[in-house]
Amino acid sequence: MKKNIALVLVALVLVGCVHQEFKPTKTALELQSIQTREFETNKKTGFAATLSVFQDLGYVVSTASLETGLIHGKSPTNTSFVPFVGQVMKDIKATAFVEEIAKGRTKIRLNFVDSTQSSSGYGMKGATDNPIEDAKIYQDAFNKIQQGIFVRTNIN
Repeated sequence: MKKNIALVLVALVLVGCVHQEFKPTKTALELQSIQTREFETNKKTGFAATLSVFQDLGYVVSTASLETGLIHGKSPTNTSFVPFVGQVMKDIKATAFVEEIAKGRTKIRLNFVDSTQSSSGYGMKGATDNPIEDAKIYQDAFNKIQQGIFVRTNIN
């Protein structure tokens, strides 16, 4: 009997650890509106400013191609140990798409994703990726990109 009670208590503790809070997400159009800005600059300047801002924000850029306009980066990983779960690694993945939509007019779309991976001593692994929907984070990045474009345009 004591063994059964102990098993039930352990099961309840483990179920409590797995609970994830559901929160409504924005529609695709709402996300696009906070993730996209247009700038009065050429693609090369917009791309360089975006790449520089990613680095300034602490992202390690893994790929960047002016030809395709794609930039991929990742923040440093924070690792911690969680009882009953194991190692938990958290980072933020960042991507940018830079395209010239008209002469001297460039559109930049940013995407930030909160990424969590876990692994236990028993070989179990898990991962969760959640889009970051906070408009302030995107606005701050776009303000820095605008400053970078201004500096690059007015250096000469």
